[in-house]
Amino acid sequence: MTSQNALLRELDTLPPRYVDEVLDFVAYLKQKHLASIPETALLSEAALSKDWDSPEEDEAWAGL
Repeated sequence: MTSQNALLRELDTLPPRYVDEVLDFVAYLKQKHLASIPETALLSEAALSKDWDSPEEDEAWAGL
């Protein structure tokens, strides 16, 4: 069983009053992760994705 599956099973048995607290914690973890990424990487992602997300690029990098 993967950790994700185990987490989903735990969520299924969690009393409903704690679900919002778990959601808040997940949002905190996501924000913490984003804070560790350099701002320039985040800002350039949208512009560079136009070049990266293409069949030609996928083919070029397929062998790696």
